[in-house]
Amino acid sequence: MERFLGRYSEAAYAALRIVAGLMFAVHGAQKVLGAFGGQKVPLASLFGLAGLIELIGGILIAIGLFTGWAAFIASGEMAVAYFKVHAPQGAMPHQNQGELAVLYCFVFLYMATRGGGRYSVDASMRRPAARR
Repeated sequence: MERFLGRYSEAAYAALRIVAGLMFAVHGAQKVLGAFGGQKVPLASLFGLAGLIELIGGILIAIGLFTGWAAFIASGEMAVAYFKVHAPQGAMPHQNQGELAVLYCFVFLYMATRGGGRYSVDASMRRPAARR
């Protein structure tokens, strides 16, 4: 399978980065803006800070700008969310409804190690002007 699909790995990674970033940004928009059926929270609260990280970080991850830093911060936020909100409700993610926090945490940790990839603003800023 890798021989066939491997040639599409950069495009698949870009799709993962864009979709995960946009979905994360929607969670932030729910908290910060009250959009998409969400409840607006005070910005000067822990949930407000989480919402800002999700909204801004999600957008940066989706477009691939400062991807490593944005993904690293988003990964940390999801680790904190899991242990602060979900873990006290049960030992396992499927019991405490923390699957999404765990998944985001590790997807963003992977993105932090890999960066934006070929199809990102980060990559376009690294290319010499003559090649653009």
